[in-house]
Amino acid sequence: MNLPFKFAQRYIFSKKSTNAINIISLISVAGIALGSMALIVILSVFNGFEDLLNDLISSFKPDIHVSVKEGKVFSIDSATVAKLEDLEGVEVVSQTLEEVALFEYQDRHNLGILKGVDANYKAVTAIDTNVRTGEYNLRDVDRELDFGVIGATIEYTLGVSVGYNFNEPMTIYMPKRKEKKTMMGIAKPFKKRKLYPVGIYSVRQADYDNCILTNLKFTQSLLSYKKKEISALEIKLSKDGREATQAAIQEIMGDKFSVKNRYQQDEAFFKITNLEKWVGYIIFTFTLMLVAFNMVGALWMLVLEKKKDIATLKAMGATNGLVRNIFLMEGLLLSFIGVVIGCTVAAILCVLQQQYGLVTLDGSGEFIVDAYPVSMRISDFVIVFITVLVIGTLAALLPAIRASKISGLIRNN
Repeated sequence: MNLPFKFAQRYIFSKKSTNAINIISLISVAGIALGSMALIVILSVFNGFEDLLNDLISSFKPDIHVSVKEGKVFSIDSATVAKLEDLEGVEVVSQTLEEVALFEYQDRHNLGILKGVDANYKAVTAIDTNVRTGEYNLRDVDRELDFGVIGATIEYTLGVSVGYNFNEPMTIYMPKRKEKKTMMGIAKPFKKRKLYPVGIYSVRQADYDNCILTNLKFTQSLLSYKKKEISALEIKLSKDGREATQAAIQEIMGDKFSVKNRYQQDEAFFKITNLEKWVGYIIFTFTLMLVAFNMVGALWMLVLEKKKDIATLKAMGATNGLVRNIFLMEGLLLSFIGVVIGCTVAAILCVLQQQYGLVTLDGSGEFIVDAYPVSMRISDFVIVFITVLVIGTLAALLPAIRASKISGLIRNN
C-alpha cells in the first residue's frame, strides 16, 4: 500500500475546517490547468506554422540536395546516376543547373535565378502542383521552342503575361564565361536567349518565387556548359530509412560532395522556428512557476491544519520521510489534476481550431491560410506533463519539509 498517496488523496478531497484552503487549492488547480492549456496551445500553433511552411518549401526543395563543395558545377555520368537510382529508398533523381540571370520583359528588368531542370524535376518536388496560372511545360519539342515557368515574384516585378503568345517572349541575359576581348574591351559581354512564359508558380516564399524554371538543355547552352555539367542532383526519397539512404548517397558521391537533407538545406529557418517555439515555452513555464505560489500557500495552510494528524502519525511510528512524502504527493496530485484538465481542454480547442478555424488571422485573404494552423504532437504533451509535475513537486517541497519537522508530541489546550 502506498501510504503517502492514500493520505494525500484523502487530504485533497476531504472537507477542511478552513474554507480558504479549499478555495486556494481550487485556484492552484485552475491556474495550473490554464497554464498547461496555454503551453499546449502555443506549442501547437508553432508546430502548425512550422508544418505549413515546411509543406510550402517541400514543393520547391527536394528531400536530398547534392552539390559540389568547391566550385559551381560538376560532371555527372550515367553510371553514377544509375547507382543512385538503384539505392533502396531512392525514388527519383533529377539533374538541375541554376545561376543568377538578368530577365527582360517589355522593357522591364529584374535579377533572379534561372534554373534548368530535367523531366524528373516535377516528380522530385511536385512544383507543378503550385502552378496557379498556365501550365508546367518547359519545352515544345516539335517547334523547338523553350518555355519557362515563372515565379510569382518575377511575374509581379516584370508584369509577365503568360500563355502561348509567341510574340511576347522574355529575354534572358547571362554574362559570358569565355568572353572575347578586343581593343575596346569586351565586345559582347552577355549572351542572350528568348524564353516564352507559359506558367506562373507560387510557393509564397520570396526567395523561391524569384526564379524561372526552364529545361536543362536551354540553361546549359546559355551558360556555355557541356551536356553532363550540372550544379546539383535533387533526389526524392521514400518515407522509410531516410538517414541510412542519405549516408549511402554520400558514400557513392564521395567527400568532395555535400549531401543535405531538407532540414540541412534550410537549417537557419528551422533553427529560428524552433528557437521561437522554445522561447514561448520558457515564458509560459515561468508563468506556471508564479502560479505555483498559490499551491505553496494552500499546502502550507494544510500543514498547519493537519498538525494534530501529523503528531498522531509520528506517535504511531511514522518517520519524517513518510510525512514529507505525504505532502510532496499532495503537491504532485494537485499538479496532476491541473495538467490533465489543461491538456484535455487544450486538445479540444486545437481540434476545434483545426475543424472550424475559430481564431482567424487578421487581414483575411492576404495570408496562405485564413485561421491559425495548429498541429498537436505527443512529445509536447509529454514535455508539458513533466514540466508541470516537476514544478508542482518543487512547490510542495518547503511545506513538506516543514511538516516533517512537526513534533510527535502536541499537547491539547
